[in-house]
Amino acid sequence: MDVRRAAERYRGGDPDAGIDSRHAFSFGPHYDPGNLRFGAVIACNEERLAPGAGFDEHPHSHTEIVTWVVEGELTHRDSQGHETLVRPGDVQRLSSAGGVRHIERNDGDAPLTFVQMWLAPLNPGGDPAYEIVRGIADSTPYAVPESAAMLHVRRLTPGERTALPDATHVYVHVVRGELQLAGENLGPGDSARITDEKDTEAVATTETELLIWEMTGLSSPSGGTPCS
Repeated sequence: MDVRRAAERYRGGDPDAGIDSRHAFSFGPHYDPGNLRFGAVIACNEERLAPGAGFDEHPHSHTEIVTWVVEGELTHRDSQGHETLVRPGDVQRLSSAGGVRHIERNDGDAPLTFVQMWLAPLNPGGDPAYEIVRGIADSTPYAVPESAAMLHVRRLTPGERTALPDATHVYVHVVRGELQLAGENLGPGDSARITDEKDTEAVATTETELLIWEMTGLSSPSGGTPCS
């Protein structure tokens, strides 16, 4: 198990424009050849947008983009004609495939925080697609077959345990709260990269929210770069 701390994330964004970005993997001008990806995951970005701030229209291709809102509301618009408000508890996925453009903004009056995760597809190209699942439950995993991956959401009370999937690669991101995992204490923004482990449990020490990616052996744990 490889634990990465929130303080180790690369700071990006544009503070003067109200954008604070924190990257868990090699990203943009921060190139780290030893931290390009884990399994299918090629980016896990914590984004904080002040009211009125956002990312202007920009392109993506050959990437599965999954977004989880922590607080506030995210305005999404894309070149396929989708316009959506994404709220806490919703899972949004944009399959950029052969190419798509989108806008992400905080059009509300309150700060916006969201986690955006990029996954490499098994087969590049194809047609873009969009999906949003409202109010996903802990017991309902969200499948991304294009990347041979499954997202699990876990909301735990103090002392509650949850078993992690037995998979080739498991990526754990702590959204909020604190927990113990294989003898390590993890807090908000911390993550764990687990390879070929079984019977692993996380134990919450406070009210905790986790995002857990379960990935098969179909995606290489290293190599490749995030697509724009």
